[in-house]
Amino acid sequence: MNGVVTAPANVAAAGSPAPPTAQSVSHVFGDIGVLDAQAVRLAVLVDPRFLVECGWDPASQVLAPPPNHPQLGWTPPPGPAQAAANATSCVVPGCSRPPGSHGLCRAHRSRQVLRGVSVGEFAADPARRALDRLGPCLVAACPRDRSGGRVDYCEPHQIRWTRDRRAEPGRDEARWRRTTSPVVVTGQASLAGMPPLITAQVLYGLQQRTRSGAHTRVQMLRLVVEDLRHAQADSVTTASSVTTASPLGTGREKRTVLTALARHAALALSDPETEKAKDVWELAVFGLAGRLTFTTISQPWLRQAAKRWATDELPRRRGDNPAHVMRSLLAGLVRLSQSLRGSRPDHGNHPALLGRRDIESFLHRMSYLTATGECSPELRAKTCRDVKRILARIRALGLTRPGGPAAGLGCDFTLACGDIPAEPERGEPGRDLPASIMAQLCEQLPVLQRGPSGREIRVAVELLMDTGRRPTEILRLPVDCLTRDPDGAAVLIYDNHKRDRRERRLPISQATAAVITTQQQRVRDRFPDTPLAELVLLPSPHANPTGAKSLSGGLLDLRHRDWVDQLPALRRADGTEFDKTKIVPYAYRHTYAQRHADAGIAVDVLSQLLDHRTLEVTRRYYRVGEQRRRAAVDTVTAHSFDRHGNRLWRDAHALLASEHARYAVGDVAVPYGRCTEPANVKAGGGACPVRFRCAGCDHFRTDISHLPELTAYLDDLLRTRERLAATLDGIDEWARADATPTTEEITRIRRLINHINGDIAGLDAVERGRIDDAVAILRRHRAAHTVPLGLPTIRAAAPTPMTAPSTAPEATA
Repeated sequence: MNGVVTAPANVAAAGSPAPPTAQSVSHVFGDIGVLDAQAVRLAVLVDPRFLVECGWDPASQVLAPPPNHPQLGWTPPPGPAQAAANATSCVVPGCSRPPGSHGLCRAHRSRQVLRGVSVGEFAADPARRALDRLGPCLVAACPRDRSGGRVDYCEPHQIRWTRDRRAEPGRDEARWRRTTSPVVVTGQASLAGMPPLITAQVLYGLQQRTRSGAHTRVQMLRLVVEDLRHAQADSVTTASSVTTASPLGTGREKRTVLTALARHAALALSDPETEKAKDVWELAVFGLAGRLTFTTISQPWLRQAAKRWATDELPRRRGDNPAHVMRSLLAGLVRLSQSLRGSRPDHGNHPALLGRRDIESFLHRMSYLTATGECSPELRAKTCRDVKRILARIRALGLTRPGGPAAGLGCDFTLACGDIPAEPERGEPGRDLPASIMAQLCEQLPVLQRGPSGREIRVAVELLMDTGRRPTEILRLPVDCLTRDPDGAAVLIYDNHKRDRRERRLPISQATAAVITTQQQRVRDRFPDTPLAELVLLPSPHANPTGAKSLSGGLLDLRHRDWVDQLPALRRADGTEFDKTKIVPYAYRHTYAQRHADAGIAVDVLSQLLDHRTLEVTRRYYRVGEQRRRAAVDTVTAHSFDRHGNRLWRDAHALLASEHARYAVGDVAVPYGRCTEPANVKAGGGACPVRFRCAGCDHFRTDISHLPELTAYLDDLLRTRERLAATLDGIDEWARADATPTTEEITRIRRLINHINGDIAGLDAVERGRIDDAVAILRRHRAAHTVPLGLPTIRAAAPTPMTAPSTAPEATA
């Protein structure tokens, strides 16, 4: 037990403006004279209004919530016998002695039997004399009086003691009095005789659990208290760590209640400074959700340094799940710890002895884990990056100085940029779901609606499909999330929790708006008394009496996975079966992006729809469809030309797939087209032997999709020539001649443009529409895979004494 104080004395409570007094905790303990210091601190936090609401009697230490309590309510058993059993005193007016099942104390019962009248007639007789109390039952938990002047217990406990003493002669009566349960009364839980700390922990934990919306059955609370009583526990927190082999661990519901009470009580008595000293952090103390564990880091110095780093890093973390991010970062240190423990005779416990060789061992270990399949190449690169970052921050925080946890750590115990392995280059995004699969999923949505909270799960999935928002953004929508533009169009108001961007606006269809409107009415009907500002659109089915708590992501993932797994085989348009494991809630966001990209939405507009800050992130969400791109290439290459304006590949539609691949790898993007010169292709476009004078090179190819750039280039040549011709002084003739566009180049470009325009001039409207669509697809594909947006940049060759930098415009396609 902690330090003990006398109730009338002032006791300092952490964080309280004034020390608590006996009066400040009397609503919990009544007139108990000696209290534990921590019990006082907790008792101050228990709201007297909550105790009144849940029927707490500080004198008898009995909790008796009303049957209609929203979280603690219970169903009264029918029948007068139960009512008599729940009575606390004899039915004779003024009599203070405990009654039996008939409602009369033992003395009045004997007289009533002798007179041969009914209980009601006997009690109504004014001649009946009220009897004084015989004193309390000596069982610590029992609030009843003794049943007679010559016995120490109430009638039920007298019977129980007689039975237990016969079964076990020599039984310790003093211990029996301390551990024996009170007589069960429906709807009540007695804390009489419990240590003050446990009483405060139970009441405070119950208060916090009730305020969170959780339901707690009085019967289960009574069982928890009795287990604590039988175990002679001095703290709920200590008892919650008992293994399941003990009586305290039996029963899932009971275990849940006990753990919740212990957690709430521990959090109330904790603060960031005391939490930092632990090896397992409750992040609720820091204002976050979840836990952070350091026990898997075996080296004491590294564990302490990791805690100091986490203390510095936690305030920087925002977003949906900062605890997950922190655990992911710490996983790198765990792998470093494992490497040190396995590769050094001292297990890495002395930081001053560590050096570059230990870093190399760690890198080799990560390489080995990748080779054996225990670690993916992506995770290997991430782990090395994280370790590099954390070690650098440990040094920046001064933890390697004398007196620090990592004192003496060598400067060579660090990862250099060259130590970070390159991540495998990913192909184009492909997490979207094909249209045929989406159609089958939409047909099966009614199946998703079955079961508890099925309506909310279905609405969540429909909104994910229709809006492309992240799952957390949909789950946390307030009920008042729909508005209208001045023209009446529907707009969804949501919060981007990942980037902490509030009240974002997303245009949605009328069909999606109708889904939201229907759900809004459903929520209002379920929770008519809750203020609109507190309601959520998708309320949780658990611990949510007011409708202010949203569905959890875990429940959505579980129900969605069960739904997908029980569906019949899903097949693509060509009849092949689709892998169901790819159908996850986040895939709908990629599908939304792909759907809009295929519809011709520009990447900058799509970036706004996805609420991305950079276009580079948006490009990871979609790709130009393979079939549409193949068709576009076939259409456009039928209108391809060389530098003389001669048509190439008139029968491009007959090309084999291998020829398409050869075409793709056999040239490189250059200004206003493609180049097939082998040396330049090998150099990625950065080794043009004629300094990007493409119009004068037989290796140059172009097509109709480059027509806007060719036209702009011709205009630029003409402007440059006129501007140089108007400049009279200050330029040497050789410089003027070198900078002035040649007539041959202007003529060649103009002829090429005229050939392209003439080639499409004779086409009908349908064919020209096909070409326009194909050009749009190819240009969008180039825009999505080049930087900056719109035109790919060609790497310029490094200038050498033999080759000066090109003076041509930036190579674009």
